[in-house]
Amino acid sequence: MRPQPLIACTDVEASSRWYQQLLGARSEHGGPHYERLVVNGQLILQLHHFDVTHHHPPVGDRHLRPYGNGVLLWFEVDHFDGALARAEALRAETLMPKHRNPPSGSGGPNHWEVWLRDPDGYMVDDSPSDQARSGSKRGFRAPAAMAGELRDGDADCRLEGRERLKAMCRH
Repeated sequence: MRPQPLIACTDVEASSRWYQQLLGARSEHGGPHYERLVVNGQLILQLHHFDVTHHHPPVGDRHLRPYGNGVLLWFEVDHFDGALARAEALRAETLMPKHRNPPSGSGGPNHWEVWLRDPDGYMVDDSPSDQARSGSKRGFRAPAAMAGELRDGDADCRLEGRERLKAMCRH
């Protein structure tokens, strides 16, 4: 089985550029109505314009907000620090800055992550792939910060991000 996530967008081309820059993806289709984004030849995301139907019903209603309520687009990336730098260059809205999940201990995913919002308002999570976390395969070497403990400033950022996320969910 291969997941093939598809989201509805108000501007497919702008969203395509945003995801290409953030994830290091490339276009495999292009155009204002539909897009296929791939990384290493593998489909990672499809983008479809709200108002276009191609032999099927509309994929969403642009008037029902927020888009993607309850959906988190989670991408594991091989070069997490590079993704953080690209998110900063995009001036992506940050819901939770770089933080460790869980904050301490070894339960849960036990990795670093950042939560962002894409141009249409979908929540996006970037985290290191299993290969990046282990430092194995493809010659990837995990950044030193991934192996260390949180610094005081990291804890403050994590709490601030959680409070913003809680406030967002209450609205």
